[in-house]
Amino acid sequence: MGGTKASAVEIEVAGHAVRLSSPDRVIYPERGYTKADVFHYYLAVGDGIMRALRDRPTTLQRFPEGIEGEMFFQKRVPARGVPPWVRTARIEFPSGRSADELCPVDLAHVAWAAQMGTIVFHPWPVRAADVDRPDELRVDLDPQPGTDFADAVTAAGELRALLDELGATGWPKTSGGRGVHVYLRIEPRWTFTEVRRATIALARELERRRPDLITTAWWKEERGAHVFVDYNQMARDRTIACAYSLRANARATVSTPVDWDELPDVDPDDFHLGSVPARLAERGDPHAGIDDRPWDITPLLEWADRDDAAGSGDLPYPPDHPKMPGEPKRVQPSRARPEAD
Repeated sequence: MGGTKASAVEIEVAGHAVRLSSPDRVIYPERGYTKADVFHYYLAVGDGIMRALRDRPTTLQRFPEGIEGEMFFQKRVPARGVPPWVRTARIEFPSGRSADELCPVDLAHVAWAAQMGTIVFHPWPVRAADVDRPDELRVDLDPQPGTDFADAVTAAGELRALLDELGATGWPKTSGGRGVHVYLRIEPRWTFTEVRRATIALARELERRRPDLITTAWWKEERGAHVFVDYNQMARDRTIACAYSLRANARATVSTPVDWDELPDVDPDDFHLGSVPARLAERGDPHAGIDDRPWDITPLLEWADRDDAAGSGDLPYPPDHPKMPGEPKRVQPSRARPEAD
């Protein structure tokens, strides 16, 4: 890529010396942002991104040569060539295989990942203390063709009202694209299967209230011009770019926490590598209180029982996930064979 070659430097981060090599390598060609810009961005948003990543097994989306070069997801921290202070957490995939993923305990871990060409951080919704019981319920509001960010914001407003009725607090952020993410901090008492079931119940209630706007249809051919609540983001080994993570697009946007009251007025393109550090420094982190009051998801599980009794059971899992008990056919409706009489 472009840029003059510069020698590596060492920068102290959280008491550790972190090497930054090729600082002038251009990572975002359209905006001219370099590897050093990415590295120092993550230092500048340290408090915010550590609130999102601390003690969480994290998949790294790496672009060693920049966003127009090769990309890969790194789920395993190498056994060799890694600083001795780097922490990992062992997680198990749906296949039954396991991996030791990066588990940031301080900002040096984020800086080390940035040095390795990480652009996007994808943490699991669990902590290292119990990697099988999520402490974060994530609602991904994904606009489908014919809808846009404004529709996702409207859907988020419906979600906010529903959460208010439940006595739960949602924490919204932009996705860095056209979507909106809303997180709930929950008690780590339930399995992935149970939390996904609760998320489906929440999504179905939203769909009932706004069928003109919101859908839970897994198959794209059935979604129409609606905002899709991607309930499978709560399936094991599905992750979302975290708060304050950069995104791998030409604009260098950031998945940015916002206040509920400002959400209707924001433009997600305004939140980018060059603007978010100043916003965080001036306004503080809208997610600063996210850990204060974990919520009990029992009301959602009761809704799930109600839906089961009414004939609305489980919904399809992602295609790479093993077939689960009670899951409906994982086949596109237009290709499904009619049931025999």
